[in-house]
Formats: sequence, C-alpha cells, structure tokens
Amino acid sequence: MIVKLKKNIKSRVANGHPWIYENEIESVEGNPNPGDIVSVFRGSNFLGKGYYNQNSLIRVRILTRKNVEIDKEFFKDKIEKALNYRNLIYPNSNTYRLIFGESDGLPGLIIDKFDDYISMQINTLGIFLRKNYIVESLIELLNPKGIYEKDDERSSKIEKFEMTNKWIYKSGPELIPFTLNGITFFADTLGQKTGFFLDQRNNALETAKYSKDKTVLDAFTYTGNFGVHCLNAGAKHVTFVDYSERSLYVLEQTLKINNFDSSRYEIINANTFDYLRTLDSIGKLYDVTIIDPPSMAKSRKVKNGAIRGYKELNLRAMKITKSGGFLSTSSCTQIIYDEEFKKIIYSAGEDTKKILKVIFRGYQSPDHPINLNILETEYLKHMLIKVENIDNF
Repeated sequence: MIVKLKKNIKSRVANGHPWIYENEIESVEGNPNPGDIVSVFRGSNFLGKGYYNQNSLIRVRILTRKNVEIDKEFFKDKIEKALNYRNLIYPNSNTYRLIFGESDGLPGLIIDKFDDYISMQINTLGIFLRKNYIVESLIELLNPKGIYEKDDERSSKIEKFEMTNKWIYKSGPELIPFTLNGITFFADTLGQKTGFFLDQRNNALETAKYSKDKTVLDAFTYTGNFGVHCLNAGAKHVTFVDYSERSLYVLEQTLKINNFDSSRYEIINANTFDYLRTLDSIGKLYDVTIIDPPSMAKSRKVKNGAIRGYKELNLRAMKITKSGGFLSTSSCTQIIYDEEFKKIIYSAGEDTKKILKVIFRGYQSPDHPINLNILETEYLKHMLIKVENIDNF
C-alpha cells in the first residue's frame, strides 16, 4: 500500500518530520485500513514507512526511512537503540524515559523505566495494533518485574483503539518505588501520564543546589519532585502546595520513606493561584520559590490566555520571593516557545520592579530528546533566577 505526497509541499517530511497530514497527500493506493503500514513516496522518491489512519488529523506517522519489514525485530531494534542511548547519558541510573515517541522513531509510544518496572502509554492505533511486538521486546531486553500500560483516554477515542489502564505483564504495586538522584520516589499508577514526570530530573537537581538552609515554596508540587530534592540538599523548610489530594498522598509516602523530619516541611492542599495571592496579601516571603504548573494550552486558540496565566504566576512568585532569593520557574506548554517564555519572565520582573539574573536555563532532560527536525519534541522550558528588588541593586 502506497501513500503519494504532493510534489509542491514543503520539504518538512523529507527532512525528518514523521507526520503527514491529509492536505499533503496526493493519492492513496491499496485501500489501507486504519493502522496498516504504508510506504510513503514523493514523486518517485521513497521517503519511508509508517502507519496510516484516516480517522486521525495526522494521516500517516512515519516509523522508518528504510524499506524494511515492520515486525517484531524492527521494534526490538528500535527499543535496543533507545536503551543504549539512555545508558550512555545516565550510566548510573536505572530510571529514565526509554521511549519518547517521535524522538526515538516510535511516534505514539511513551515508555518510562522505573528501576525494575515499566510504565508505558500508547497514543495511536498504529502502535496499539503492534503492542505485542513491543511488550515481547521489552521482556527480552529488560526482563522487568512488571509492565503497566496507562494509555491516554482522549487519544484512544480519536484514534479508535481500546484504552488500557492495568498491569499487562506480571504485576506490581500501586505506587512503584524507584530511585532518582539518590532519592526514593513513587510512580503512581493512578496518577497522571505514566505516573511521574521524569523530564524535570536535571532542573530539580540544579534548583536544589541553592536551597541549603533556605525556606522553599514548591507550588504545583504534584508528588514533590522539586521540593523533595531541596529537602535532600539541606533546605531548612519546604512548603508543598497542590490541589490534588491524591498527589499529596503520594508525596506523604515519599517524605516518609526518605525519613525527612516532619518539622522541615508542611503540605498545603489548595488552588495554587489562590494560595500565591494569599501569601502576597499577608507579606509571606521565601528564599526559594518554585513554580512548575501543568500545561496551560493544547491549542493556539488559547495561547494568549496561557501567556497571561504564566505572567500572573511568575509575577505572584516574584512578589513572595525575598530580595536576593531564587525563582525556579518552568513551562511545559509546547506552543509557548523559549523566547516567548523569557519575555513573559522579563515582563513579570518589570511589573514587580525586580532585577532578574539568570543562573541556569534548562529544558527537558536528555532522556526526552529534543529532535531539531521535529519542533514538537521541544516543550519544557526552565529558568533558575536570582531575584533582587530594583531599589536594592
């Protein structure tokens, strides 16, 4: 079965981007069913093989630029290549994102390794139909204690496949323990995504360097990644804030298993926007303020609202940060680009009359590789900033 692209389209696909939209297709030969493998051509030039789905806005997702069989060995080779890369960048860690979709040549698939357990997420019918190949390959390569599949419900409805949320190989605990940067955390099988956000591992470690003997606010804490790193680095006191009772329950288990003294932290169940306003109104200040909100926009239609939201958050955070203190701030909204995020931070500093010195700029950790041929693979922006009142400068 063959998909032929229009000759006058941009060279994006030929240059490495795996997505092919309906308006880029000249013709489809062979009547492929949803999820079938097709060969992609531009004129007489073979561009690759991928899976087809007419129910999706993205008609074809390319898996390979080689004319090879898409069989069990194909997936095993892809996963082994990704595994070798993770062992190169994190040679002393048994926890990492093993497969990051398009960046690893497997669009529609996310796999996280938490020590001896695996949590995977399927987002497309094309991957769903080949799940057995993937699971068999993971067992052969890693011999995990268990594999948990935690699919995205919205994607399953769009792509029309059966969502799974359970152990699909052996079994394991509801909270999967794992070690990250010398700290025990838990991946929550009942939580968001694959259970833990590994993409902030480097940024949390960098922020923690400046937290020794400091008071810290960890807002939008989820299960405490940043704040727990700060406690481990010697923070005097950490205030954790999140609206999710479930996330805070997991945080409590994390604090207990690491034996942190309860006098060094407090846990607040609250709407973070409201809580930041309350702190400002009572004049509460912190040495280190951390804000790591969830994505604020999935489409460009609401991008301006997301920009206003980030501006408000960072403005509030700067107001409650002591002069000479630190702001650790992040955005995981893919459609807000690096320069835009920097302008948001500057604008908040301008309104609050702060001098902002950038100590560190980070992105998602390299086990979530940014592929420069695929703009969408870059989503996380992070800045660690020293904040000073302008009249003290």
